[in-house]
Amino acid sequence: MELRTLGRTGLQVSKLGLGAASLGGIYGGMTGDEATKLVHAALDSGINLIDTSPFYGVTRSESVLGPALKGVRRDRFIMATKCGRYDDALFDFSAQRVTRSVDESLQRMGLDMIDIFQVHDIEFGSLRQVVEETLPALEKIRAAGKIRFIGVTGLPLKIFQYVIPRHQIDTIISYSRYTLIDQALEGLFPLLEQQGIGLMNASPVALGLLSPHGPQPWHQASKALQEFAKKVVAKWYARGVNLAKVSLQFSMANPRIPCTLTGASTPLELESTLQAAAEPLDTATLTEVLADFAPVRNQSWLQGNPENND
Repeated sequence: MELRTLGRTGLQVSKLGLGAASLGGIYGGMTGDEATKLVHAALDSGINLIDTSPFYGVTRSESVLGPALKGVRRDRFIMATKCGRYDDALFDFSAQRVTRSVDESLQRMGLDMIDIFQVHDIEFGSLRQVVEETLPALEKIRAAGKIRFIGVTGLPLKIFQYVIPRHQIDTIISYSRYTLIDQALEGLFPLLEQQGIGLMNASPVALGLLSPHGPQPWHQASKALQEFAKKVVAKWYARGVNLAKVSLQFSMANPRIPCTLTGASTPLELESTLQAAAEPLDTATLTEVLADFAPVRNQSWLQGNPENND
């Protein structure tokens, strides 16, 4: 597995990271034994970055990661988790809550330190509070030795453009903004590189829009965009091309994206993802697919507070 440098953190991260939302059961039930097998299969493949959150399964993802990682040498994995979002409609970016949150996450996962601690989906809160209260609180937590690096995550690119000039952060997770449908994240590359901020691109399949099975019912994309994607995906699937695979390869092929995060529900699904990661991107197919998606290029969806959207 190729390793890349995550911004100025100096962390050497695998170009493919494990998004642990599935361990929280949000895509279907997963037992603790199944989670352990999946995590160990990922680590054995060379994946070294695991990203989770107390939001995933309402603490379940972190809770099953604890036993799964028990006995694993600490230098074999880089742990990223989050604070601020705890359920579908439960957000708390206060200094008091995020300070308590890090201790809860450490306890659930049986760790002494979290490598990357991130403020989760900040578009659902006050960006001013994030800059003036949340991030300074994380700096104090870092000074106490509980976390190494600080980041923020979310969907609208506007949130990063607001935070980055106002408070030094180490990493961001952007999701569904560098896919076969939407490449708007490219516009953020110069700012991230100028500031030395490590980038993780999550959900290159646009939360299922590019999957042959389609997105979950809760997907926020417009009906028009969902239907357009469905037709293009079906067209290529009939030709024997899985666009979820192509979009994953598209993200990993970009050297300006140190780590692409993707989930898996079983070791078999992980194996399929690893096979895709090992294969070269078919640039001729990519050109045709991007042309098919040109009418909806860079379309996204609204998320969080209206004033925080692009």
